[in-house]
Amino acid sequence: MSENRLKRELTFIQMIAIASGAVIGGWLAEAPYWFSVTGAGGALVFPLLAVLLIPVGLAFSELTAMLPFASSVAVWTTNAFGYTAGWFAQWMMFLIQVVEPPLMAFIFITALNYFIPVPPSMAIWIAIGIVFLWYILSNFNIGITGKLSTIFFFAMIIISLLVAISFYLSGNWSYRNISNYGGWTPNGFRGIFIAFAVFSLKFIGFEMTPTMIEETNFPAKKMSRVILSALFVPAILYFVVVMAMAGLAPWTEIADMSLPEPELVSRLGLPGIIGIAAIASGILHALTTLMGFWTSSARVLYGAAQLNQLPEIFTKLNKHGQPAAANFVVLIFSVFFCLFSGENWVQYIYAISSVAAGIIYIITCLNAIVLRKKFPQWERPYKSPGGNGLFILGVLVGVWILIGSVLELNLGGYISLGIYIAVGILLNMLMGVRRRKDPEKHKLITLTPEDKNRFDSI
Repeated sequence: MSENRLKRELTFIQMIAIASGAVIGGWLAEAPYWFSVTGAGGALVFPLLAVLLIPVGLAFSELTAMLPFASSVAVWTTNAFGYTAGWFAQWMMFLIQVVEPPLMAFIFITALNYFIPVPPSMAIWIAIGIVFLWYILSNFNIGITGKLSTIFFFAMIIISLLVAISFYLSGNWSYRNISNYGGWTPNGFRGIFIAFAVFSLKFIGFEMTPTMIEETNFPAKKMSRVILSALFVPAILYFVVVMAMAGLAPWTEIADMSLPEPELVSRLGLPGIIGIAAIASGILHALTTLMGFWTSSARVLYGAAQLNQLPEIFTKLNKHGQPAAANFVVLIFSVFFCLFSGENWVQYIYAISSVAAGIIYIITCLNAIVLRKKFPQWERPYKSPGGNGLFILGVLVGVWILIGSVLELNLGGYISLGIYIAVGILLNMLMGVRRRKDPEKHKLITLTPEDKNRFDSI
C-alpha cells in the first residue's frame, strides 16, 4: 500500500454516526428560521423530504459501490459526461461541504451567547477562531474523529429526545398554538415551496459518505444503509423536536427567538436543567456536523488531486494519515464564508449550500442513468431498485431544491457564489497551464471499476 493511502479505520457504526451526525444540524439556533419559513409545517416537511430524497440517496449508493473512490462525484461525472463536467461537479461538491463548518461555528457562538454576551462585532472573529481550532485537530488520526462522532451522536440523540419529551409532558403543550395561528402552512404555498428547497440543507451530509469510502473497513455495498440511515434518523428526530416546540408557543413568537428551546423553558417556568440540556445537545449537534463536513471537505480536495484536477500536494498525508494541505485550504474557505455570512448567517448558508446541493443531486442522478446505459457490464455490488424512473424523480427533486434555493439567496450569497465559481475556474485554468507544460505528469485521470485494487478500495 502506498504511504499516501488513507487509513481504513472507520467502522460501519462510526460511518452511520458521522453521516447521521453531520446531517442532524443545530436547530438550537436554526429553528427560528425554520418557523419563519413555514411555521409548524416544518415538522411535516422534514419526513417528506427524507422520502423525496430516497432516489438521490439510492443513486449515491449505487455509484459509490460501483466506483468507491474519495473523488466520488468527479469520477462518476467524468465517466458519464467528460472531464470538464467532472471538474465542475467536484467543485460544487466541495462547496456543499465547506460552507458547513462556518455554520457550526456560528451555532457555537449562539450557544455561548446564552451564558456570556458576545458583541456582534466579535461574532465573526470568534467563529474564525473556532474553525482554526478544528483545523488543528483535523490533522490528527481519522480514528479520533470516528470515535468522537459515535460518542457525540448517541449522546445528542438521547438528550434531544429527553428535552422533547419534557416539553410534551410539561402541561404547556397545546395544539392550539398551531391551529390558531395559521395552522400548518401560515405562509402559504410559497413558504412550503421554499421550505422543501432550503430545508434540504438539513439532510446534506448523506452525500459526504462516498468521500470517505477509502477510509472505511466494510464492503462498499453497505454504504446504502449508511445513506438511508442519514436520511431517516434525522427526519424522525426533526419531526419530534419541531412538534415539541410548535405546541409551546405561536410560530411567530418562536421565529423571533434566538434560542427557542432554552427561551421556552425560561418563559414557561420549566426546570432550568432542561434548557441547559437543550444547549448541550445543540453543542453536540454542531460538533458532529463540523467534524463530518470538515473531514469530507478535505477528502473532496484529496480526491480531486487523485484525478490531477488539483496539484498533487493535496494527496500528501502527514504522519497521522491526514491530508494536511487539503485541511489548510478548508480552513481558508471556512474563514472566507465566515466573513461573508453577515448577521443573517443561517439564511445565507442555507441558501448557498442548497444551491450547490441541488446541482449535485441533479448531476448524480443523471450520472446513474447515463452510466447504466454506457457501461452496463460494470459490476454493481449494490444496484438501486426502480430503474431510471427512480433517478428521473431524483433529478426533479434536485431541480426543485435548486430553484427554491436560488429564490432564497440574497445579494451577499450571489456575490460569494460568483467569487467561489471564479476561483474554481482560475484553478482549473492554472492546472491547464501545468498540463500543457508537462502533459504526461499532469494528465487527467479517469478511474473505472478496474482501478479499485490500485486505490485499495473495497
